[in-house]
Amino acid sequence: MNSIKLKILPCLLYAVYCLLFVALSSCDPNRVFEDNTDIPDFAWDVKNKLSFDVNIEDTTALHNLYVNVRHASHYPYANLFVFITIEFPNGKLSKDTLECKLADEAGQWKGEGMGEIWDNQILWKPNVKFPLTGTYHFEYEQAMREEQVPFIMDVGLRVEKAKKK
Repeated sequence: MNSIKLKILPCLLYAVYCLLFVALSSCDPNRVFEDNTDIPDFAWDVKNKLSFDVNIEDTTALHNLYVNVRHASHYPYANLFVFITIEFPNGKLSKDTLECKLADEAGQWKGEGMGEIWDNQILWKPNVKFPLTGTYHFEYEQAMREEQVPFIMDVGLRVEKAKKK
């Protein structure tokens, strides 16, 4: 009976946390786009490429681009490397590698935590001006040195208007 409770409790906490996240993030005037993709069985396979399509209408505004990472506290590394490909509306490609630092030098998790779950919003590109209107296709691929990276729960993209200084 106790083992069933131990298995159900993290799932319940995760569900409550997701509902709270949705409720609090729904009223953000700077957000242009935000979407997170669940990682099956909390193990990000190297073959599992995550895609996000962002429609950009304003080419004059500056935007901040973030990578969202939710992981369990049992994640065995201090960072997560991600290959990111952007396909512009005209078909041009841009590729980048991002190191998502999830823990500090002392091994303490960064981001916002709730028990066993940690959320990180990593600033990837600040003050970006999109050159074209249309749909930008973003693709993420985990770039760690193993086939499956354990304890990654979901990964996402956030595009927001940069705050004027």
